[in-house]
Amino acid sequence: MNSADMLAEAFDRVREAVHAAAEGLSPDHLHARLDEGANPVAWLVWHLTRVQDDHIADAAGAEQVWLTEGWADRFALPFDAAETGYGHSGEEVAAVRVDSAAPLLGYYDAVHERTVDFVRRLDGDALDRVVDEAWSPPVTLGVRLVSVLAEGLQHAGQAAFVRGVLERG
Repeated sequence: MNSADMLAEAFDRVREAVHAAAEGLSPDHLHARLDEGANPVAWLVWHLTRVQDDHIADAAGAEQVWLTEGWADRFALPFDAAETGYGHSGEEVAAVRVDSAAPLLGYYDAVHERTVDFVRRLDGDALDRVVDEAWSPPVTLGVRLVSVLAEGLQHAGQAAFVRGVLERG
């Protein structure tokens, strides 16, 4: 297995976790918060997808799927289309609302497809390319991809936990 295949496999696992956490949930369960400061499944899936879309588009030198495929218009959220959810207040978290899991999973799948297409074309040398000089040390593409994977798995796991609590109750 080469590095491109390994990355594609890792992103496939994030996709599986996202689908397992959100598929079939009612709108009430998608938006339920375990307490007033907790993040609901809908926000967690939207946020992890926005971060992946933002970071992969930047690394690939492309526009975000959120903008080019009309997802920002479909979601019609009450904040700037560039928002990824980082630093969102409780009110902003609550504003991410959908009628079903379908738009969340549709957007995620579109971003996943772009991501896997991108990583499958990488060779080992590409992973050493610096993509963000704002950090010390500068962030390479390999480090950025691991960061996106870690955040995706973390938030998908949080969404799965919320789902499990809600389904038990």
